[in-house]
Amino acid sequence: MHIATTQVLSNGISLLVRSWGDPSHMPLLLVHGYPDNHQVWQPVAERLADRFYVIAYDVRGAGGSDVPAKLSDYRMEQLSRDLLAVVDGLIPGRQFHLAGHDWGSIQSWESVTTEPLKSRILSFTTISGPSLDHIGFWMRKRFTSLSWREQRKALRQLLSSWYIMFFQLPVIPPLSWRLGLGKWWPTYLQRREGVREAAANPTQTKDGQFGVNLYRANFQSKLLSPQPRYAAAPVQLIVPTGDNYVGSQLFEDLHEWVPQLYRRDIDASHWVPLSHADIIALWIGEFAEAVDAGELRQWSAALE
Repeated sequence: MHIATTQVLSNGISLLVRSWGDPSHMPLLLVHGYPDNHQVWQPVAERLADRFYVIAYDVRGAGGSDVPAKLSDYRMEQLSRDLLAVVDGLIPGRQFHLAGHDWGSIQSWESVTTEPLKSRILSFTTISGPSLDHIGFWMRKRFTSLSWREQRKALRQLLSSWYIMFFQLPVIPPLSWRLGLGKWWPTYLQRREGVREAAANPTQTKDGQFGVNLYRANFQSKLLSPQPRYAAAPVQLIVPTGDNYVGSQLFEDLHEWVPQLYRRDIDASHWVPLSHADIIALWIGEFAEAVDAGELRQWSAALE
């Protein structure tokens, strides 16, 4: 299996990009979440590299990529430009399939629902990462509902998202990573989530410390002033039913924004690309191949 590493420039920020497989195959881009880097996708990428040209990159502030100087450099529009820089650097002008986990999925919604990449994305597999705009509309609908049951859903989601509020605090969240959270993180993953990375992450402290800026730069503006975001490509929604951070209720209205939506639940926790790499690779590959073959209807019927 051919593996390559390169650097791509995006508005002055150097992004580390890793690829697996034959560049002549159909491209498949994987985007990681917080507090990870591209390494979290490695088990899945290795399982797909025989059929796809698999690409993953360290988002700005993580792994081998540069750390921006300003908080505004982490805004959603810039994250979408980063994805554009990666695909234009490795697969210029070509269409591709996309999959994201956690923040990788959150930020990918911007590319899936807006140009210039909207027309190049053939399919999108989203795992534990709803669009912040969709969440904004979901929260507004629940809090303005006359039903206490609907209001309670929104309140429960706020309580389960306590860490997002914590990340808005000055100094403390990034400092906690420098003071030892980075070293403790693998233990947390193993004890709390039941997962372990194949190899130690040498940039774990960096990934956590600067990745906090993703939350700080985007959550407040997106949730308070959400924008309509409609997907043109087919979307596969994979829902880990044991997710401790992203409640499945956040996807109740997703069909309003995604005309071609396909949902698959899995008995797993949040870091499902690590705990169930075989299944996730299989599902991403099956979905992309069904789209390429024009057989989505038959594929979805076989799931029922």
